[in-house]
Amino acid sequence: MALVAHLFFGSRGQKTQVFSGDIRLWIPQRNIFTYPDVMVVAGDVVYYESRQDTILNPSLIVEVLSRSTKAYDKMDKFDDYRSIPNFQEYIIIDQYRYAVDRYVKTDEGKWLITYHESKEDVLELSSTGVKLKLQDIYANVNFETVETTKPNSLTNR
Repeated sequence: MALVAHLFFGSRGQKTQVFSGDIRLWIPQRNIFTYPDVMVVAGDVVYYESRQDTILNPSLIVEVLSRSTKAYDKMDKFDDYRSIPNFQEYIIIDQYRYAVDRYVKTDEGKWLITYHESKEDVLELSSTGVKLKLQDIYANVNFETVETTKPNSLTNR
């Protein structure tokens, strides 16, 4: 089952919306558009200039790392995302091994990181209340062949 489905079904009954794929994010403080792998908006969605394909206010962003995007997603892109006022939680998923980094913004505006590296670990998303086992996030992933599949194979099922 796809990560997006876990987020969608896990947050049922809450006022959240899950976006993936072709929905872009406008970051006005950086004057850039980007396409996160997955975004979750808590509350009402704020669209950029009333465009239904561009949002401004994700509370949660998920990126699935590849070897070519790893440094950019962990550093520069995260710097850009942190300029978004509503942004509270950042999840980085390594597609080559069990490894999920969870960054969460504290009430003081500091970012805390938690590393999950075992398939038995449970990832708790404070912005949605969803709990995901790493073995479910990585279900049907064969780490020996994942490099030959298309990018972001964990979100595009």
